[in-house]
Formats: sequence, C-alpha cells, structure tokens
Amino acid sequence: MSPMTAIQSATLTAAQLLRIDDRLGTIEINKLADIIAVKGNPLEDIQLLQQVTFVMKGGVTFKGP
Repeated sequence: MSPMTAIQSATLTAAQLLRIDDRLGTIEINKLADIIAVKGNPLEDIQLLQQVTFVMKGGVTFKGP
C-alpha cells in the first residue's frame, strides 16, 4: 500500500465506511478538522507519522511546538 493510500484509508475511506464523510475524512469548509503535523513529508517517509509535532482536535491544540 502506498503512503497516500494508507493515509486515505485512515481518514477518508474510514469516514466513508462509517457514512460520516459529510463531516469528517478530509479538510474542507464546514467539516470537522482534527489534524496532526509532522516534520517532513509522510508521502516520502510514512514513518514520520510516528513523530507527531502538533495535534489539534476541535480547534484546541493538545500538543504543539
């Protein structure tokens, strides 16, 4: 599985299977956005997702720089 497919499986595809993709799964206007940030491009090195530098859930920062 490619890194992009793995990320989409955990986000968009999961939301589609749960039939909540109208609210979750992608970052778009009028959708809930829980996000993480990593240093680097996870499409080049998927293991970067294990080294989260920033977490935001419901507009609240739980972990930041």
